[in-house]
Amino acid sequence: MFFIIIITLIAILGYLIMPDSTPMANNMAIQLSIKKPGSEFMMLRLRKTEPVDTVNIFTKMLFGQPSFYRDIPITNYHYTKDSIIADEYIGAEDKPERKAYFAPAGGTNGLKNPTLGGWGAYHRTFWLGTDVYGRDMLSRLILGSRISLAVGLMSVIISMLLGVTIGAVAGYFGGWIDAALSWLMNILWALPALLLVIAISFALGKGLWQIFIAVGLSMWVEVARLVRGQVMSLKQVEFVEAARSLGFNNTRIISRHILPNIVGPVLVLASSNFASAILLEAGLSFLGFGAQPPMPTWGSMIKEHYGYIVMDSAYLAIMPGLAIMLLVYAFNLVTVGLRDAFDIKSQSTRI
Repeated sequence: MFFIIIITLIAILGYLIMPDSTPMANNMAIQLSIKKPGSEFMMLRLRKTEPVDTVNIFTKMLFGQPSFYRDIPITNYHYTKDSIIADEYIGAEDKPERKAYFAPAGGTNGLKNPTLGGWGAYHRTFWLGTDVYGRDMLSRLILGSRISLAVGLMSVIISMLLGVTIGAVAGYFGGWIDAALSWLMNILWALPALLLVIAISFALGKGLWQIFIAVGLSMWVEVARLVRGQVMSLKQVEFVEAARSLGFNNTRIISRHILPNIVGPVLVLASSNFASAILLEAGLSFLGFGAQPPMPTWGSMIKEHYGYIVMDSAYLAIMPGLAIMLLVYAFNLVTVGLRDAFDIKSQSTRI
């Protein structure tokens, strides 16, 4: 639970703590493609010619801040009266290319520290290295956690709303309603979850909101089956009969008297479905049906770099894979804890 809380805080802060705070962490430097973790480079920061608006801190936290500057990797530089002469880094095996960059109005006498928002040369460290496009891996991993948690949360909400509603109606009313809804649940239950999500994605199109809906629609059946069984076992107990005798309508009996008594099993399943949703989203992104580039997701990061596993840059695919594994494992541990907490029979046996 502590790990999940930490990842959630990182995902919420997002762009505020990322080394690359540009939208989608998509600041490319092709010359720095596939650099090892901890690599440090000298960068020349130049003001962009096109105007860039400054966003407030809330907007930056959600969507990032477009960069005011263009960063160019260099190996050496020196100032002249009105320009910077720099040796632009092209590659580890290529000779640097010398270029002149003119200073902004005011000349080099008014240079500021680039790390504080000015222009000029500064050193930058890529703590987890760079990807195949020269983007900061740490920033994309942080932003990828936001996508995974968002898909898990929205998918669980959708599946819970559908599953609890349909399962409660089927279990409470029985008869032909139960038969029809059970038939629908059995048909969907027989379909592999990933194939069902892919089919729904084809119908809805590619995008983040489409993934929310597709994954949510693929997981409601399990919730509905659980709720149906729980409602069927509770609808004949004394407190429900007492509610009927008092003249309460069916909606009130289901929502106020039955559903609160099955919260435990539903929460256990919600935690399990959260982990399943993260895996489904990663699988979809790996296959190209998830969130589209340049939006970083852990599944798409594996897809972009799995070919480097047999090379000396396996960490490019291992890091997002490890992030998926740890987050899913954490939710599975929470599921086990919730199951033990709400399992009254097991508690009485231990006592």
